Amino acid sequence: MRRVLAAALIVTVAGCSTAPAEPATDSTAAPDKIAWGPCTDIKRPDGQPPARQDPSVRCGKLSVPLDYAKPDGEKLDLALIKLSATGQGQRLGSVVFNFGGPGASGVDTLDQAAKALTPLRARYDLISFDPRGVERSSGVRCGDSAEMDRFTSMDTLPANKQTDEETDKANKQFAALCQKDSGKILPYVGTVNAARDMDRIRAAMGDPKLNFVGMSYGTQLGGVYATEFPKNVGRMVLDAPLDPTVTFEQRTIAQTRGFQKAYESFLRSCVKGGTCDVGKDQATANTNVENLMNQLAAKPLKVNGRDLTQGLASTGVAAALYSELTWPFLEQALGAALKGRGEALLFLADSYTGRMEDGTYSTQMTSFPAVTCVDTAERPGEAELKRTEEAALKISPLFGSEGSGGLCRVWPTKGSDQARHVNASGSAPIVVVGGKGDPATPYEWAPKLTAQLKTATLVTYEGEGHGAYLSGSKCIRGLVDGFLIEGKVPGKGSTCPAA
Repeated sequence: MRRVLAAALIVTVAGCSTAPAEPATDSTAAPDKIAWGPCTDIKRPDGQPPARQDPSVRCGKLSVPLDYAKPDGEKLDLALIKLSATGQGQRLGSVVFNFGGPGASGVDTLDQAAKALTPLRARYDLISFDPRGVERSSGVRCGDSAEMDRFTSMDTLPANKQTDEETDKANKQFAALCQKDSGKILPYVGTVNAARDMDRIRAAMGDPKLNFVGMSYGTQLGGVYATEFPKNVGRMVLDAPLDPTVTFEQRTIAQTRGFQKAYESFLRSCVKGGTCDVGKDQATANTNVENLMNQLAAKPLKVNGRDLTQGLASTGVAAALYSELTWPFLEQALGAALKGRGEALLFLADSYTGRMEDGTYSTQMTSFPAVTCVDTAERPGEAELKRTEEAALKISPLFGSEGSGGLCRVWPTKGSDQARHVNASGSAPIVVVGGKGDPATPYEWAPKLTAQLKTATLVTYEGEGHGAYLSGSKCIRGLVDGFLIEGKVPGKGSTCPAA
C-alpha cells in the first residue's frame, strides 16, 4: 500500500456516486439531547468499549441528520465522551477536542489523554466524539481483517512500474470494498458536515459558544466550523495546522520533506551518543536502514505467523517520527530488525494502521480516505501522480509516494472544495500553534492557515514532533491554557523553545 504521510496511511479506488447537495438549513435547529451513561454502552463495531473503565467518565449519543439538506430525514448517531470538570473554581462550560486523522476516535483518545489534560479539566467539562464515519459513529469499513492486512502490508519498493500496477489494482479493490460495506455514508462524511455536527454538540451541551481544541486534521475541522459559524466561536486552539488550500501534489511534497527531515533528526540524535543501534554514524545508519528496506522488499521477516514487509517496516518508522519521545523505541526497533527480529517495527506499524491484537482494525485506515476524498473535488490524472511520486522519491526514497491523490482519483464518491476555503471573519480570536519540527503538518502551513482565518494569532514551537500542546512544552501549555482558561490571547510573534 502506498503510504500517505499524514495522520494515517492510505490506499487508493473507483466507481461513482453523487455528493450531497449543499444544505441551506441551520445545523442547530431543534438539537436532540445527549443521553449520558456508562461508557460500556458505547462500543466500537468490534464490541470493544473505550479503553479505560473509569466510572467518572460518561459516554453518550447524539442524533444528527445524515444529510443536512434533509434535516428531518434519516439520522446518524454520534458517539460522545465526557470528562466532567473536577475543580472547585468557576466552571467555564465545555471544551470539545478533535485529535486528528481524519479518522482518530475522539472517544478513545480523550479517555487515554485524560491525565495530560488535568489542568484544563479543573475548569471545563472535556468533550470529544467520534466524527461521522469514524468508529462508533457509523465508522467506514472496507473489507475484513484479512483484506485490511493485505492492503496495509503492500510494499512501496522497488519504485517501478510493477509496484505501481500492483498498487493501482489494490486501490481499486479497496475502493470497491468501501463502496460495498459503507456506500450509504460515504457521500456524507466530509468536514463541512462534521462541523455542523459540532454545532449540534455545542447546542446540546447548552453552551452559547463552542470552545474547541483541534489537532492536525482537527485544525481543518475547526477552521471550517469558524467559517460556517463565526459568531458561535468561543476559545479555539488549532495545533499542528493543515493548510486546506494545498493540492495533493503540494501536500505530498511538503509531508515527504517533513518526514525526511524528522528522520534525519532522529538519526543525528541516535548517533550523537556513540552507541546507536542503527549505525556508528549518520551515513552508516541511513545505509543500514535503506539496506533493511530493500531486503524486506525481497523477503519479509517472519513475526509470529505474520510478515514484516517493507511497506509495514517503513510505516513503523513513520509512526515513531511523530514524537521525539518514541525515538528511543525506534532505535531499538530498527536495531532488532537489522538482527532479524521484526516484532517492534511491526508493533509500531500496527499502532499506525489501527490493527489490534486480535487482528481487527479500527476505522483509522478507512475513515481517512473517506473524509479526505470527499473534502476535495481534485482528481489528479496519471501524469500528475507520476510527477508527484518522482519528486517525492527524490526527496526521500523511504517516504516518497504518489500521496492520497491516487486514492481519490478512483474513490467512489465525488468531492467538494467547500472545506478547502476558510475565513473566520467575525469570529472571536483563534490561536494557531505550529511546530518547526512537525513532520506531518509542516510549519509552512501554520502561517498560511493563520492568514486565511483572518482572526487568528500564530504561536511558533521550535521543537520536534507532531503537535505542540501535548508535547511536554511548559511554554506552549502555559500560553494555550492561559488562552482557554483566562482568555489571554498570546502576543503577536509568540515563540516557545523546544521542550
